[in-house]
Amino acid sequence: ITARHVLSHTTGFQNWRSRGEALEFHFTPGVRFGYSGEGYNYLQSVMTRLTGRFDLSNCRTFEDGFKVCATDFDAYMKSQVLGPFGMASSGYVWTDAYDQRMARAHDRNGKQLERRATSVDAARYGAAGGLHTTATDYARFLSEVMNPKTTDASRLSAAMWKEMILPQIRVTDAMSWALGWQVQHNERGDILSHGGDNPGSKALTAASVARKSGFVILTNSEPDAITVATEG
Repeated sequence: ITARHVLSHTTGFQNWRSRGEALEFHFTPGVRFGYSGEGYNYLQSVMTRLTGRFDLSNCRTFEDGFKVCATDFDAYMKSQVLGPFGMASSGYVWTDAYDQRMARAHDRNGKQLERRATSVDAARYGAAGGLHTTATDYARFLSEVMNPKTTDASRLSAAMWKEMILPQIRVTDAMSWALGWQVQHNERGDILSHGGDNPGSKALTAASVARKSGFVILTNSEPDAITVATEG
């Protein structure tokens, strides 16, 4: 498995392992698309071994008996990406500041959900959807993708940026996947997009590099709860 396989969701892994479904290859890596959070966790763990630290005294067992130990992923991402991009309200581990400002997630019945990510949670789910952020902060990240600043220690080279948004594998006639981004093809040009779908929250972002425009939508409830709130 290469980093390109992970970023374009062509590892062959299922989305997530479970007690009833152990992690395994469902197709040969690179031959087709299959969205996989496990792939992103795999790449995160590889990068942590290369550049980070593990805390072997702080571990927990997750799905299918998978043991995960805390890492410095949150601190690394803040120093390498979030900080340089001006995303001061973003992170992967719950803080006291979030207690005062965070919009709590709600399930389909409108019940409030508690989700306080620890450093172990960040080691397991961080790269695959564990970011705590605001619409303003994520708009700063999206702006960097649409109109990247000069290359530095935290920003991709021009060649790497072009590779990131280049379609890597065709999924349908109207959609491909790039490195981390869904690419929607239409008559007015390609649109980069990505959605988020976790219990109690939904998110969607999309951008046109050509037109230098985009949007970020974050919600703290699931579809049924949104409908009830709207109709009520």
